[in-house]
Amino acid sequence: MGSKYITMLGRSGWAMVNAYYAAVRERGYHPDEVVIFAEEGTAGGLEAASAGIRAVSLKYGFQPVIRSEIVKDGDFIAAGRKMTELIRAWKSSGEKIAVDITPGRKPLVVGALIPLNKVWVDHIFYLQIDDTSDSAKPYMMIPLGRQSLLDFIEEGGASRQ
Repeated sequence: MGSKYITMLGRSGWAMVNAYYAAVRERGYHPDEVVIFAEEGTAGGLEAASAGIRAVSLKYGFQPVIRSEIVKDGDFIAAGRKMTELIRAWKSSGEKIAVDITPGRKPLVVGALIPLNKVWVDHIFYLQIDDTSDSAKPYMMIPLGRQSLLDFIEEGGASRQ
């Protein structure tokens, strides 16, 4: 049994990589597979974003499989279906699953959250930054006091049915 991580590429690759960095560093979450969802309009940043995920992972001594899923811009239904299929397959194998909603554009976040009322995951991460005016830089270059990694499952007391 391993652990999986779903993230979303939005307008800023930094948001995605920094939230991943926080999950790895602060929560010790070391997935064996990372799936990056991107809309067609942001897919051009996938190579750089994947390189960031690889760099953070290597720093902490592991190498997850990294792959991407591209959906049409604004198509939260397709995004939700793809995420649900993925999560169900992983859950049937007993995998731990984290979904990071920090960097996603609204359609991807909605696509991720709507099906989660039927298919439970272990973590829903969100890296909260109190001032985003100077946040397009690596995680460790932003004062840690300005950042808080939230887990809506652990901290929100969500019950699993």
